[in-house]
Amino acid sequence: MISTIYKRALVALTLLTLPGVALAEDTLNSGDTAWMLTATALVLFMTIPGLSLFYAGMVRSKNVLSVLMQCFAITALMTIIWALYGYSLAFSDGGSMQAFWGGFDKAFLKGVTVESFYDGAPTIPETVFMTFQMTFAIITPALIVGAFAERMKFSAMLIFMGLWVTFVYAPICHWVWGGGWLGDYGILDFAGGTVVHINAGIAGLVAAIMLGKRKGFPKTAMPPHNVGYTVVGAAMLWVGWFGFNAGSELAADGTAGMAMAVTQIATAAAALAWMFSEWMIHGKPSVLGIATGAVAGLVAITPASGAVGPMGALVIGAAAGVGCFFAATKIKRAFGYDDSLDVFGVHAIGGIIGALLTGVFAATSLGGAGFGSDSITTISGQVTAQAIGVIATIVYTGVASFIILKVLDIVIGLRVDEDQETEGLDLALHDERGYIL
Repeated sequence: MISTIYKRALVALTLLTLPGVALAEDTLNSGDTAWMLTATALVLFMTIPGLSLFYAGMVRSKNVLSVLMQCFAITALMTIIWALYGYSLAFSDGGSMQAFWGGFDKAFLKGVTVESFYDGAPTIPETVFMTFQMTFAIITPALIVGAFAERMKFSAMLIFMGLWVTFVYAPICHWVWGGGWLGDYGILDFAGGTVVHINAGIAGLVAAIMLGKRKGFPKTAMPPHNVGYTVVGAAMLWVGWFGFNAGSELAADGTAGMAMAVTQIATAAAALAWMFSEWMIHGKPSVLGIATGAVAGLVAITPASGAVGPMGALVIGAAAGVGCFFAATKIKRAFGYDDSLDVFGVHAIGGIIGALLTGVFAATSLGGAGFGSDSITTISGQVTAQAIGVIATIVYTGVASFIILKVLDIVIGLRVDEDQETEGLDLALHDERGYIL
């Protein structure tokens, strides 16, 4: 008996002397905190300047400032909304509505102090977790901008984004990451395949259809005015995505390291898959194509990054490169919708491919980390869970986005008039030019 007590005391004393071992429930880890501060900055970098330049290069020169302005304004607006009530709706206790909706316990960031921790991130300050999640709430609506570029009123855009992040993004974020029903069911969405990409992609498609085609589309050529901007923006997105995916582990550990590795592998595979698909079908590989393919790979690996291994990432990336190429070219042409910068083809389709294949390649037999819920024990069961998450996101986002846009269209109108569209939104809405001729 004395020997047992002595051994237990010795083990406890040893643990106390080891660095990085947290005996308390919430113990700040400086390594985790430093990594998450870096990851937060990387994700913000994805929106401004990354996504801003990626989109700005693909529009016509008369609309370059309008896209930059939209991304910049969304960054500011989402920051304020997240601080006032968005974080609370996504990550606080919703009481009887917990499965579907958070509460207002953390409204105005009540209780978010220097000393506070979020339950799901016990080694970093809650201020860091809150700000990290804020950057996700910033980039998700910013992604939608590409679908209606060159034709939406700035005022309507601001109101739509404010309502959308409140009634669409925050609830779905809560469903998956805030203790809601999809997370409890066992869906694997490590960094936002459903929460971010399918969510934004479907909203973008709805917006593009409701606003209608740009004047002259598809008969009038509307080539990107500066592919160089787009490539620089894509490169910034590629680098920033390491914060997006590896940061979602909320710790500087082996899972974060694997998330970074599979992100790189999937992105490279998708870039090459898109390039070769385009080369075979159109005769030449384009710079715009390989850059867009890389983004498709980044999208697809996002839900899987914490659950799959390198070879799973290779397959997911290649599937996304080919699948998103056909969605952005053949499917778009067949249905005739004007998704200006292929938000649906890249983000919704890439997100769906990644979400479903996560259910396959998360299997330990295929090099993955295993399944995240005790109730899901087979590949088919996990794929079913993934499909339910995909369908729920598509239906809710599609319906809610339609309602918000329809009400706004009735009240203030969504689209600029023909003269403004012809003149370009830079001058018509902001009285500025991107270039002095």
